[in-house]
Amino acid sequence: MDNRSLGHVPTPPEIVQAMVALTAPLPASRCRVLEPACGDAPLLRAFRAAYGAGHALVGVELRPPATCPPDARIHAADFLLWRTDERFEVVLGNPPYGIVGDAAHYPIHALRERKADYKRACHTWRGKYNLYGAFLERAVRLLAPSGRLVFITPATWLVLDDFRLLRGFLAARGRLEVFAVGRVFPRVNVSAVILRFTAGAQGLALYDWRGCVGAPRLCRDQPRYDGDLIRFETAATQAWERSGAPLGEAFHIRFAARSTEFRASGLTRPAPDAGDVPVLTGRNLAAGAIDYAACYSGLWMRREDAHQLRAFYAEPHLVVGHTKGARLVCAVDWQCYPWREEYHLLPKAGCPADWARLEAYLNSAAVQRHLQAMYRDLTPHMTRTMLARVPLPQG
Repeated sequence: MDNRSLGHVPTPPEIVQAMVALTAPLPASRCRVLEPACGDAPLLRAFRAAYGAGHALVGVELRPPATCPPDARIHAADFLLWRTDERFEVVLGNPPYGIVGDAAHYPIHALRERKADYKRACHTWRGKYNLYGAFLERAVRLLAPSGRLVFITPATWLVLDDFRLLRGFLAARGRLEVFAVGRVFPRVNVSAVILRFTAGAQGLALYDWRGCVGAPRLCRDQPRYDGDLIRFETAATQAWERSGAPLGEAFHIRFAARSTEFRASGLTRPAPDAGDVPVLTGRNLAAGAIDYAACYSGLWMRREDAHQLRAFYAEPHLVVGHTKGARLVCAVDWQCYPWREEYHLLPKAGCPADWARLEAYLNSAAVQRHLQAMYRDLTPHMTRTMLARVPLPQG
């Protein structure tokens, strides 16, 4: 097993220094300091260089390095299953990133046999949980009273629905200070944040610290936080969201059938028969337009059979792109084709839809501007919750 197969991404030196600096002021004069999944312990080394040798340094690593800081104890263990009675004043970490599983698009196959154990040990595990979320929960549980955690992670936990339980867990146990640092990992397309978490405190602060040069800019500060989405909210975006009824109140937001469902149905073919249509994907979708000809999914079927997978395929409705980040890209499917994934809007009872007007509004520059202001590059996905909160046009 190499480090990449375990979801390890090396921490850039400037980020190591920024994270160590965020531990100050230290919660104790002599600290017990933990680095989970420590590799060769860059954070412990930097902590020792910054604050001296009077602290107890502990690392946990599946495959301990040949060399480590001379005064550190390194445990050869899986951090998520490691048992200890010790509690720590400081926890510093760059946890592994990735989803544990067997599927080809799950990057961490090496740990797939431990997934059930991880789920039992992690109370915030939900959906296609990314491993770094489990590391965050476990590390917070090992903090001493008033202890401080500083982690660098992908930004997705701020807004994705799979991390709803994690956000609530963190909100109930301490104060969150989130520093958005952007794409700081070379050759890795991940927008990152540094979280400074203080056990026993309250509230939330969100900073923009892209480039990590100079003082971070405070974008949001609130004395109470309940685990809601963490976004770059402003008075303008808050007023916009209050300007109309939330889209989720008037529409059901459904997710289309996945590739596995299509293949298991017996209704699709890898090459078209006469009269077949392609199963459409997000690549067929553009703002206000659908390419009905290209077959990016590699699957063909009879259009009249599509309703057997999802009933809503049989009627015109609005399709919204799922992997468009903070861009809202949608079009009305007037021809009623089968779709692989993407969101599909269906009016609730008593809420008739003006499809053409809604399509134009959701694709408008004003909607894109507000979404970009709130979500920036925090996630590559448009989540159901993000979509449901978009206000409907007035009138």
